[in-house]
Amino acid sequence: MMDAAASDAGPDLAAIAADASGERAVGRPSVYVYEAPVRICHWVNAFSIIVLMVTGYLIGTPLPTVAGEASDNFVMGYIRFAHFAAGQVLAVFFLTRILWAFVGNHQSRQIFYIPVHRKQFWEEVLHEIRWYAFLEREPKMYVGHNPLAQIAMFTGFTLFVAFMIITGFALYSEGTGIDSWQHKLFGWVFAIWPNSQDVHTWHHLGMWALVVFVMVHIYTAIREDIMSRQSIISSMISGERQFRD
Repeated sequence: MMDAAASDAGPDLAAIAADASGERAVGRPSVYVYEAPVRICHWVNAFSIIVLMVTGYLIGTPLPTVAGEASDNFVMGYIRFAHFAAGQVLAVFFLTRILWAFVGNHQSRQIFYIPVHRKQFWEEVLHEIRWYAFLEREPKMYVGHNPLAQIAMFTGFTLFVAFMIITGFALYSEGTGIDSWQHKLFGWVFAIWPNSQDVHTWHHLGMWALVVFVMVHIYTAIREDIMSRQSIISSMISGERQFRD
């Protein structure tokens, strides 16, 4: 792994960086990393998850009352509709994101695996833990996700979102019936948890796990943008990773 301090490629080359797999070292001030489908899926999924979190919380903890006659209000109905609609949008774009991993660039596949067999990967994970704990003075430069971020995205996003989609559609199938495609595809969840309330509980706990992940994700993105001197937030808008030092 090479960091910015190791660059001897000339004054016009701002940094040397590699991806979390230790491949594709580059010596350029900016690199095109995130393709358009990856960026679109990221922002659509982010918006859908926010809607799901807010509406999911209100479904689990309903409003105590609303003004006026009950027949004049459909508040919880609208909340549930928004939840179901956002869930289906998330499922479609999550599936799209999986499909793009097969045809996109190397970075589009990072959130779907962890190179557990690579010793260098785990050494760099340790470095990133020390960097986030303010025990390292200099960051390492990466084209895509750094190794610790790759683990966080695989577990905190890919696995958690897959779990929420599966349990969410299983719960939705209770309303659509055993002849629906939702029950045919996801009804097996009730073979694991025969009590529907258990599925509700795990789905609700999964929501709070995603809340924690989103907060940590936003914090680390802003922190890295400032402290590591490489673009993080703007990279998911423009697609380019910039190395400022």
